[in-house]
Amino acid sequence: MKDVVAIWDVTLSDGVHKIEFEHGTTSGKRVVYVDGKEEIRKEWMFQLVGKETFCVGPSKTKATIHILSGKGYVFKYTLDIEGKSFKKYIENRSKMTNTWILHLDGENFRIVLEKNTMDVWCNGKIIETTGAFVEDGTETHFSVGSHNCYIKAVSSGKSREGIIHTLIVDNQEVPESEVLNRRGDIRTC
Repeated sequence: MKDVVAIWDVTLSDGVHKIEFEHGTTSGKRVVYVDGKEEIRKEWMFQLVGKETFCVGPSKTKATIHILSGKGYVFKYTLDIEGKSFKKYIENRSKMTNTWILHLDGENFRIVLEKNTMDVWCNGKIIETTGAFVEDGTETHFSVGSHNCYIKAVSSGKSREGIIHTLIVDNQEVPESEVLNRRGDIRTC
C-alpha cells in the first residue's frame, strides 16, 4: 500500500506527467513515481527532511522534491522543475509555449509550440516543420496525418503582448487550450 503524500501533474512539451511522492514519516522511506513507474526508492532514512532529484519524461527534465519540516510532525513537500518552483515553472511555461488540442479523424492530438526554439511537438514527439516568411509575419508548416497545418506568428503591435501564435488546420483557426493543470506547489501532511 502506498503512503502517497504529494501528487503533481507536470506539463512538458512531450505531454503531461504525473509525479507521486511517498514518504514514510516514521521510517523515513521515500519513493518517487513518475507516470506510475518507480524512479527512486529509499528505505529507512534516518533524516526525515531533505531532497530527492530525478528526471521526468523522454527529455530527462530535472525535477527535485524538497521535504521540509513544519511544526510538530508535519512535513511540507515542494517540487522544483529545472531549478524553478513548480508555480514559477508553470508561469514561465505558459509564456514560453502554446498548446492546442485537436480532434482529427477520430484521434486526439496535442500540438505544442516552444516559442524560444520554434520546435513543434505532436503527441510527445518533435515533428518536422518548414518555416516561411509571409507579408505579415511567419508561418511554420507541418502535417498531422493527412491534414495540412501551420502556426502563424504575427506581431500584436503591443510590446507587452509580443508575438501572437495561431494554429491553422485545413484553413481553419484552432483555439489555444488552457493549461491542463494548476495544482499548487506545496502539499502539507
